Amino acid sequence: MTQQPLNGTTLVTLALNVPGPAAAARLVDFGAKGIKIEPPFGDPLKSAARPWYDSLTRKQTVITLDLKNERGRSQLDEVLADADLLLTSFRPSALQRLHLDWKSLHQRHPRLCAVNIIGFPPPDEEIPGHDLTYQARLGLLRPPQLPITLYADLAGAERAVNISLALLMNFARTGQAEFAYVSLYEAMRDVAGPLIAGLTIPGGPVGGGSPFYALYPTRGGWIAVAALEPAFEARLKSELNLKAGTHVELEGIFRGRSAAEWEEWAKERDLPLAALVEPEIRRHP
Repeated sequence: MTQQPLNGTTLVTLALNVPGPAAAARLVDFGAKGIKIEPPFGDPLKSAARPWYDSLTRKQTVITLDLKNERGRSQLDEVLADADLLLTSFRPSALQRLHLDWKSLHQRHPRLCAVNIIGFPPPDEEIPGHDLTYQARLGLLRPPQLPITLYADLAGAERAVNISLALLMNFARTGQAEFAYVSLYEAMRDVAGPLIAGLTIPGGPVGGGSPFYALYPTRGGWIAVAALEPAFEARLKSELNLKAGTHVELEGIFRGRSAAEWEEWAKERDLPLAALVEPEIRRHP
């Protein structure tokens, strides 16, 4: 983005794995100076997905500190003395052991705002969890397939960005530093809203119930058709000269060309249709 609204703001992040690094990267893109504190064993994301880790941390200064000893915690306090925002992803009991609970932190750094990413909201904040278990509790899994991306982690990252911006704005207005938590489960529960409302259940309006919002096999590959609005539906019916407008009729028509050909056809007619593509996987060498 061309605007840098967080220029002059310093972010310190202790958050590991996915939600914290993704949130920190976005805040740095907004202009914040990013300082990433990692334990001696490093961030597990680095060994699991090195290209993505490099992309998320490319604009940040990475410092290794052992916060389990007094010297490491003292060095962290030196870094926090000039910071505006601290991002963590620990259970409350772990924050207390590290003397980073809000009461202790606020006493030492009264001008520092803090956001902590947790799994389940209070009173269950000590219950361990991960993306898969949050989705399981919300009925979002279809065994035996695993999710193709980390929905809860990334939804939580965006929520952490939003709350961080709100805290910084409030501090700029009032001079009062505040603390907030972000629950990955709560973020995922909001993402599940369309399912809970019945929109995406099997046979729902965008869950297979409409032939104009569906996936179809073609002569080569698959296509996604999303002619939801009446104008798009009418244009698709007219261009294909549909008689019944059913799944069966559309499937028969779409088998006549390849996915790439249908995508080009739709582009010329201003219709929302796309060929399914394989994701570009960047593997750690």
